[in-house]
Amino acid sequence: MATKLPEAPRVGMVSLGCPKNLVDSERILTKLRSDGYAMSPDYAGADVVLVNTCGFLDSAKEESLEAIGEAIAENGRVIVTGCMGKEAETIRARFPNVLAVTGAHQYEEVVGAVHEAAPMPPSPFVNLVPDAGLKLTPRHYSYLKISEGCNHRCAFCIIPALRGDLVSRRPDAILREAEKLVEAGTKELLVISQDTSAYGVDIRKEPRMWKGQEVIPHMTDLARELGRIAPWVRLHYVYPYPHVDQVIPLMAEGLVLPYLDIPFQHASPSVLRSMKRPANEAKVLERLRNWRAIAPDLTIRSTFVVGFPGETEADFQYLLDWLDEAQLDRVGAFRFEPVEGAAANDLPGAVPEEVKEERYARIMEKTAAISAAKLQARIGRTLEVIIDEVGEEGGATGRSQADAPEIDGEVFLRDAGHLRQGDIVRVEIEDADEHDLYGVPLA
Repeated sequence: MATKLPEAPRVGMVSLGCPKNLVDSERILTKLRSDGYAMSPDYAGADVVLVNTCGFLDSAKEESLEAIGEAIAENGRVIVTGCMGKEAETIRARFPNVLAVTGAHQYEEVVGAVHEAAPMPPSPFVNLVPDAGLKLTPRHYSYLKISEGCNHRCAFCIIPALRGDLVSRRPDAILREAEKLVEAGTKELLVISQDTSAYGVDIRKEPRMWKGQEVIPHMTDLARELGRIAPWVRLHYVYPYPHVDQVIPLMAEGLVLPYLDIPFQHASPSVLRSMKRPANEAKVLERLRNWRAIAPDLTIRSTFVVGFPGETEADFQYLLDWLDEAQLDRVGAFRFEPVEGAAANDLPGAVPEEVKEERYARIMEKTAAISAAKLQARIGRTLEVIIDEVGEEGGATGRSQADAPEIDGEVFLRDAGHLRQGDIVRVEIEDADEHDLYGVPLA
């Protein structure tokens, strides 16, 4: 019997106003057509109707409102976009049943609203790209970018020059992508950005609707919603702003993995000032203690720069002593290197290469000893492990909640040939070394 292909949803368009609006309408329809949608010449045949409004004059606004009213009366499923979208409250007050309101040039938002209102039926015969998009990572974990750019001006970094200031994605767009990834097989979402803690500061007054509820563009609110979508949610590149304290209870509840990737970079106040980084290391130690009291299994990963211009032996020893107190679980270190365009290149007090190497060896020795002691304490415990690879001779490799892929340790399992990639299983830990654990899955 021949397979009957699903019919594509049909989109109607009412385009008002100037030629710029007409071009916007063409771009929107082009994107929707490339996504597989069909076009409808009338209200009756449309699954959803777009009204691209004009808001230049009062008479144009009234014409736009009349067009919205006609579309609702004739079809009922209406998305409003265009210049009048900035007056969303006026539109919703008159037409509370509109599905979504987006502003001018917000192509991603209006296309996303169409996808939500009239989803494309999945079909391997029609869809050239999987719903979750093309991935370079294994199927069971995915990176989820929530913003671009950065508002910091760290002396060693040129990211703001390359990518600009922070630009946050809409929370509903992020959650929609997360949902698609999970539907496609993702078990672990790795949340990334240049500064995850700052998510939403540029759009803080622009909450969005998701599943019938308002979601505020804020790190805590986003983390909570992501935790309701994916089994594992891991937060990377988190600056220790005060509101990070609000995320720790989500970890204690199991909504978010008890894992924070915080790029401290150094601990010496003088070096941090030279780096143009926050320099309240004593307060950080107190907060780490408070966090661990709330979420005892919290894993803290960080990175540090050694040999930064002006770093003295006393500064470096301060860092080693700070690490003794902080007891960070996972640590990476980098020798300072000048980067073209970075302000740090002009700082006095360049550290000789041989001194950088010696300090790098010392910090890695220190952090390896801390890691080994922490992993030894896990022997005999039962941990959740996600399976990354299953071998041919009954072994498997996975990661605990304390381990991000590629950068942290692994859990090596015996008697695990029955498992599959992406399984999340309970494992009894039998042994450990400086960076990795060894165990057996429980029946």
